[in-house]
Amino acid sequence: MAHVSSQSPTGNLPRLARPDGSPIRALVVDDETSLAELVSMGLRMLGWNVVTAGDGLGAVSAAREFRPDVLVLDVMMPGVDGLAALQKIRAFLPQVPALFLTAKDAVEDRISGLAAGGDDYVTKPFSMEELMLRLHRLVQRSGAAASGSDELVVGDLVMNLETREVSRGGEDIVLTNTQWELLRYLMENPRRVLSKAQILTNVWNYDFGGQANIVELYISYLRKKIDIGRPPMIHTVRGAGYVIKPAAP
Repeated sequence: MAHVSSQSPTGNLPRLARPDGSPIRALVVDDETSLAELVSMGLRMLGWNVVTAGDGLGAVSAAREFRPDVLVLDVMMPGVDGLAALQKIRAFLPQVPALFLTAKDAVEDRISGLAAGGDDYVTKPFSMEELMLRLHRLVQRSGAAASGSDELVVGDLVMNLETREVSRGGEDIVLTNTQWELLRYLMENPRRVLSKAQILTNVWNYDFGGQANIVELYISYLRKKIDIGRPPMIHTVRGAGYVIKPAAP
């Protein structure tokens, strides 16, 4: 089942809506009713409209009627599983993004899910914060949400999510794509210590194995662009990870 931390699962995520102003539509499919309701509750806190289904056939029927903007599909379900359900749904909603829920350490489930057209996956047990963030990103990337000038702001550091512009104290900062994604993840979780494993999963989207030192490398790149010559915002918490917070006055 999911692990729910004491922090709000919505964090400081910008509110999304469809181009006509109506709520984002999510279809959550899991044969474990309590888990489906838990995920639904988190998405409703984001202001989304949520429908649930308990099996693959129910998912296809619900998707045909509800026309969701994003799918959350459990891989292992009796009868029509999540992989088969996605194939059937994509027959009439070819562009709908899908996130698979997979069993912990079931690498074959993740590979099968991505090969079947899944856009992302989360392994059980999972944190609601991570799931909400991943779904939020999927909807943004899919174009289902209305475009806007949503910004992330931490202290005097500002990131525009639409134009991808970054500035600190009014001074523009140029970042590579990966540096931008790393900074975005940090800024979406201000004052929260993020482990190397969390960063690898959320920024690189796959397991780097023993190459966790890539996180250290990219953190150093960011510090050179964000912090040098200024009061530091990116901090190392020894043995725990990294955190971004407004610079001390």
